[in-house]
Amino acid sequence: MKIEKEFSHPFHSQHKLKPEFTETPFNCDGCKEAGIGPKHRCQQCEFDLHKTCGLAPPTINHPFYKKCEFQFFHHPPGPTLRLCDACGNDVQGFVYHCKRCGFDLHPCCANLPQVLNDGERNLYLCLKLSNSCYCCGGKGSGWSYRSKCKTYNLHVSCVKKLLLENWQAMHLKVNSNKVRELQTRIPSLGGTSRDYHGGGRGGGKASKFSQMATGAISAIVSAILGDPTAVIAAAVGALLFK
Repeated sequence: MKIEKEFSHPFHSQHKLKPEFTETPFNCDGCKEAGIGPKHRCQQCEFDLHKTCGLAPPTINHPFYKKCEFQFFHHPPGPTLRLCDACGNDVQGFVYHCKRCGFDLHPCCANLPQVLNDGERNLYLCLKLSNSCYCCGGKGSGWSYRSKCKTYNLHVSCVKKLLLENWQAMHLKVNSNKVRELQTRIPSLGGTSRDYHGGGRGGGKASKFSQMATGAISAIVSAILGDPTAVIAAAVGALLFK
């Protein structure tokens, strides 16, 4: 794996950032989203950036928005709340924004691969779902991944929600001494998955969800967190569904 040299970043100019690779989750101080895998870190300040955020080019184009040119901003432009058009989450930090059309993308969302492989099948990034999402049962707005056979349909936003809700649930169940420990690992989604698209009525649907979607969710989560490699997908899967 190629590791870049230390470099200065205008958002954290007081110290140089050092490239690192981690299999434990972190919060990116640029886009304010979770990350895993390659990052740039200031050890002195405990400041972290996704590799994607640290090396973000000033402008990009995206195949979903052929008429748009996205410009990179350190802060959301304008006074109103902005939402990422890929995942639907709030934009709280680094963002790609199209002034012409008003679209916004988190840097990691903008960098999501068009094709993922979960170890058994290819998953294709789609602007809209044609079939129901396996998590929420709906077709709603936002990007999604689906298999060629259309058996697997998963909103990017739903996979993020699964992760976030399980993190929050674990935080509520422990004392303050455990908070730092919880921030350094991805918890199990075993209980959370039973609340989705099956309502917990019997174990059949939950069991089917775990068996059919574990690989797909692991691959998507690893991509959302900034590293869609097989190594990280396997590590994410082991943590999500242990």
